[in-house]
Amino acid sequence: MTALDIQISVEEGNWPEEEALLAFSSPVLEAAAAFLVAEERQPLPKTPPELSLVFTDDASMRAINAEWRNQDKPTNVLSFPAFPVAPGAMPGPMLGDIIVARETLEREAVELDKSFDAHLTHLLVHGFLHLFGYDHMEDDEAERMESLETRILARLGLSDPYGDRAPD
Repeated sequence: MTALDIQISVEEGNWPEEEALLAFSSPVLEAAAAFLVAEERQPLPKTPPELSLVFTDDASMRAINAEWRNQDKPTNVLSFPAFPVAPGAMPGPMLGDIIVARETLEREAVELDKSFDAHLTHLLVHGFLHLFGYDHMEDDEAERMESLETRILARLGLSDPYGDRAPD
């Protein structure tokens, strides 16, 4: 299994304790990293790459989203890579930050008829892929990223979050 150095911070919102969030998030992100290494031949630094997970509320996420993306509204997850990296390229020892908003996560889980944990897992995988240079701004990029998400989530026992497609 691939080792990651994961730092957890609860800034705002009704989140579980940091230890519980780390216990939940670590296997998800380790599985995503292992998948990228095994299936996509993703190189990793010799020392465990570091990333931070920030758990917050919609008000804080709205402010971050407004500042960095000029979107004056909360969003479910934002990722901030520490350094620019192209998909498949060697990342630096610091991957970056993933920020998740509690209320948006809860609302979307209900709307999508998914469990809170399943949706959080999807958002963590989605944010993690952004740290490795994957994006969804163009159709071909979105298809690639969604395929990776679907395949990683399938390894974690979760269904395709984008529909009933069969994974690649």
